[in-house]
Amino acid sequence: MNKTKIAVLISGGGTNLQALIDAQKDGVLRHGRIVLVLSSNSIAYGLKRAVEAGIETAVVTKKQAGSQEAFEQGILEELEKHGIEMIVLAGFMQILSADFVKRYDRRIINVHPSLIPAFCGKGAYGLRVHEMALEYGVKVTGATVHYVNEVPDGGEIIMQKAVSVRKNDTPKILQKRVMAEAEWQILPRAAERVAKRLMAEKNARTRTYRIDNIGGLLAENAYPGRGIVIGESKETGKAVCAYFIMGRSENSRNRVFTLKDGELFTEPFDPSKVKDPSLIIYAALRKFQNRLIVTNGDQTDTIYEFLEKGQGFEQALETRQFEPDEPNFTPRISGMITFGQNQDEPGFAYKMSILKSEDPEGSRCGRYTYSYEPEAGLGHFIHTYECDGNPLPTFAGEPERVAIPEDIDAFTDELWTGLNTDNKISLYVRYTDPATGEYEERLVNKNTK
Repeated sequence: MNKTKIAVLISGGGTNLQALIDAQKDGVLRHGRIVLVLSSNSIAYGLKRAVEAGIETAVVTKKQAGSQEAFEQGILEELEKHGIEMIVLAGFMQILSADFVKRYDRRIINVHPSLIPAFCGKGAYGLRVHEMALEYGVKVTGATVHYVNEVPDGGEIIMQKAVSVRKNDTPKILQKRVMAEAEWQILPRAAERVAKRLMAEKNARTRTYRIDNIGGLLAENAYPGRGIVIGESKETGKAVCAYFIMGRSENSRNRVFTLKDGELFTEPFDPSKVKDPSLIIYAALRKFQNRLIVTNGDQTDTIYEFLEKGQGFEQALETRQFEPDEPNFTPRISGMITFGQNQDEPGFAYKMSILKSEDPEGSRCGRYTYSYEPEAGLGHFIHTYECDGNPLPTFAGEPERVAIPEDIDAFTDELWTGLNTDNKISLYVRYTDPATGEYEERLVNKNTK
């Protein structure tokens, strides 16, 4: 994956830097890579954090530079040397000029320890922000990640998180809680959001429509959750469908895939250990006439029932929403392959859908459907979570483009090997000849007797 190259600018201890380093290691920061940590202070502890993480460092101080212009020129030289595409200000105690900021328009982000527009702007930094909050008597404060422009703390807000103010808080106590409960949580997520946007924009500019190796994508992600892949085999034009499940809890891991009359079901491996079957036991794949339906939940049956009534895929999913497993609000992902009606139309087309929460409270459901004409060797991959986390971050963006090989065994092995060993549970792969309807299938269960 051609990740967005990130520089993190610091001046001190680098606790926010550490949150970014941890996020990169854990797969939260997935579309960006920290390639440089630059400090305005030669003895900043954050430099040691970077070295321990194997990240290159640089020091540019205003005192040694002698002027703001020379200081910024020194920074620019380091950024250009490392091919930096995105900048994260993480406790960087220097103001950058309007000219500098314009060079990286919508490519510089900053984390501020308040809910902007409260307690921000000139003079509002560090401990002083929390002193201001306590002096004002607010009951709620928090942190904000925003784009940087020529106005201090005046750029577009990317993400915010609230933190309660407690009766006996001091500025230092409040500062620590805001960092732990807000800054370290939202900065990596916001950085990932911007890095992903920049990567997509770069690909669009160069018109490179990348096709990823799905094994590599999975190897970089400890917990994509449940995933669906649909596409066309490289040489013979077979319709390819794959579905996998993962789990972190004992209840989720107590599952296997079973086949009954050409349909796929999840069932408990040990029925005596089932705690809640509602979201883990369902028909995952069913066939109705010339359509093959695959989903991560009981919406498989909903789609089937709507097709029986002469209605469509989208109409069925309009009646459903994400799963009610607060705070994760796991998305419902679905796919459907439609084969030609007769021998004169042996091809196929496919759709994919995701129903996901649009806010942390689960009060709004977003419904997104993608329709595709097949292309040899190309598939689309959608999964429930961006990566591991608590709560689990919902999948963002469009289905990812992945390579589909001709050989079913090679593809099955690539998927199963790529999935995290600790979290993978079951995998099903099906290659269908659209002209005859004949198919090959492979089923892998981690739990075996």
